[in-house]
Amino acid sequence: MTGLLVGQRLETRHRLHIPKAIGLLWQAAPGWSCLSAVLLALQAGLPLIQLYLMKLTVDAVTVAVGVADKEAAFGRVLLLIGLMGGATLAAVLLSSAARVVGQAQAQVLTDHVQDVIHAQSVALDLAYYEDARFYDTLHRAQQEAPYRPTSIVNGVVNVVQNAVTLVAIAGLLIAVHWAIPVVLAASLVPGILLRLKFSGVLFKWHSDRSTVDRAATYLNWILTGQFYAKEIRIFDLGALFIQRFHDLRDRLRREKIGIALRQATGELVAETGAAAAILGCLALIVYRTVQGVLTLGDMVMFYQAFQRGQAYLRQLLEGLAGLYEDNLYLCHFYDFLDLAPAVTGPSGGRDVPRPLNNGIVFDGVDFRYPTGDAVVLTDINLTIRPGQVIALVGENGSGKTTLAKLLCRFYDPTSGRITVDGIDLRDLEPAAWRNQFGVLFQDFAQYQMTAAENIRMGDIGLAPGDGKILAAARRSGAHGVLAKLPKGYETMLGKWFGQGEELSVGQWQKVALARAFVRDAQVLVLDALTSAMDPKAEFNVFNAVRELAARQTVILISHRFSTIRMADHIVMLKDGRIVEEGTHDQLIDQRGEYAQLFQLQARYNR
Repeated sequence: MTGLLVGQRLETRHRLHIPKAIGLLWQAAPGWSCLSAVLLALQAGLPLIQLYLMKLTVDAVTVAVGVADKEAAFGRVLLLIGLMGGATLAAVLLSSAARVVGQAQAQVLTDHVQDVIHAQSVALDLAYYEDARFYDTLHRAQQEAPYRPTSIVNGVVNVVQNAVTLVAIAGLLIAVHWAIPVVLAASLVPGILLRLKFSGVLFKWHSDRSTVDRAATYLNWILTGQFYAKEIRIFDLGALFIQRFHDLRDRLRREKIGIALRQATGELVAETGAAAAILGCLALIVYRTVQGVLTLGDMVMFYQAFQRGQAYLRQLLEGLAGLYEDNLYLCHFYDFLDLAPAVTGPSGGRDVPRPLNNGIVFDGVDFRYPTGDAVVLTDINLTIRPGQVIALVGENGSGKTTLAKLLCRFYDPTSGRITVDGIDLRDLEPAAWRNQFGVLFQDFAQYQMTAAENIRMGDIGLAPGDGKILAAARRSGAHGVLAKLPKGYETMLGKWFGQGEELSVGQWQKVALARAFVRDAQVLVLDALTSAMDPKAEFNVFNAVRELAARQTVILISHRFSTIRMADHIVMLKDGRIVEEGTHDQLIDQRGEYAQLFQLQARYNR
C-alpha cells in the first residue's frame, strides 16, 4: 500500500477526468442535466439575434431621419425596439433559469460526490488510516472533490455556449475583414497560455503543501475542539498552538502571494497587447464606415460584435484553462477513489458458520503492519473454543489488541492463517464475518446522539424502540445512568447538539459496552473492558459477560487480574509471542511471566 499511494497519484495526474465528471453529473442529476442542455441551446443563439436587431434599429433610425413620413418610420423603429426588449427579457429569463438550474445541479452533484467519498472511506482498509500519505490524499480529495466536478460541468457548459455564439459572431466579423477574427484570437492567446502555466504552478504548490495545510487544520482542531480543551488550559498551551498555526498559515500565505504577483505581472503585459488589438480593429471598422462600405447600423453591429466576440472568446479560452486546472485538481479525487482495499473476500464466498462448532484457530500467524517494518506478532498458534471466555494479557505493545484486529479481519496475517471451523477467513466476505462480532474497543466511540441511538448503533437492524436496547443497557450497567437523564433514553449525549448531557468516561464505557451487547453476535471482543469502571461495576459486568458466554465466545483484553483470573483460558503475550497459556491457577503454579505480573499488581492493590 505504501507505494500504491505515490504511484497512483503520479499516474492519475495525467489522465483526462472531464468525461468522468460529466458522467458523475448525469449519474447524480439526469433531469437537471437535460434541462441545462435545453437552456444552453437557447442562450447560445440569443446574442446573435440581439446584435442583428440592434443593426436593424440603427439603420431604421438612419432612414427615418431622411424621410417625410416620420411617424410611420418611428413606428417601425418602435417595433424593432420592442423586439429588442423581448430578446433582452428572454435573455434575462433564460439567464435566471440557467442560474437556478446550475445551483440545483451543483448542490445535487456536490452531495453525490460527498456520498462517493464517504462510501470509499468506509470501504477502505484500516491500514490506510495508519499511513500519513493517505491523510494527505484524503485531505486533498475533501478539499477539491466537492466543487471541482461541478466546476468542470459548468465549465463545459460555458465553453460550448461561448463556442457556438463565437462561431456566429466570427461569421459576422469576416464580412468586415478576414483578419479581424484572427487578431481577436491572437490578442487573447498569450493571457490564456499564462493562465495555463500558472494553473500548473499552483497545482504543484497545493500538492506539495498538503502536509503543511493539513498540519494547520490539525492545529485549528486542537484549538477549537473539545478533545484537547482541558489540557490546553491546564498546561497553558493556547499561545503556543496559536503561534504555530500562525507560522504555518503565514508561510502558506507568503508563498501563494508570491505566485499571484508573478502571475499578475505577466497578465499586465498580455492585457496591454489585447487592448492594442481592440483599438486597431475599432479603427478598421470606423474607416470602412467612413468610406461608405458599411452603414452606421453595420458599424454599431460590427463593433458590438467585436466587443462581444472578444468577451466570448475570453470566456471560451478562460473556460478551457479552467477545465485544464479543474482536471489537474480532480486527480486528487480519483487518486482517492483509485485506492483499493487489500482485505477482500472472493465473489460468492463461503457462508459464515453459524453457530460455531470447532471455533477459531490461529495457525502459525505472523504479522507486521503495512506501514511498518517491525514484526508485531510472531508464530501465534491459538485455538478459541465456542462459548469460551479467553483473556489476553501482557504489557503494552505485546500484541494483544493487534491479535484482536486480526480476528476482526481488519488486516490479514503476513504469514500463516486464521480459520473458523476450518474455513480460512480470507474465503469469507469481510462484512459478513465482522457481523458476527460485538466489540468494545479501547478507544470506543462516543456518538453525539441520543442514549438509545448510541446503543442501537451496535445493531442498526433493530427498531428504535426495540426491547433489546434496554436489555443491553441493563446488562452493561448503563441503565441506572441513562434512566435518570432528563429525557431518559431519548436524551442527547454529549454537548455538540441541542440540550445534550455529558457522561463520565466510565459511564460512556458502559454505553459502549451496551452497544457491543445489543448485537446478536457469536464473538464478543472486549478491549480494556473495565478500565474506567469501579470494582462493583466491574464485578457486575463480568457476571453479565459470564451469562453471555453460554452462547457466545468472549475475548477479554485487560490489565486487571481481578477480571482476567475469572476467564476460562488465559493467554500471556510478550513481544508479540505467546509465552504462557492456561487457567489462572495453572499460570500461578508455573511462576512465570503471568505470576510475576499478578504478584506485582496484588502488592500494588494492597
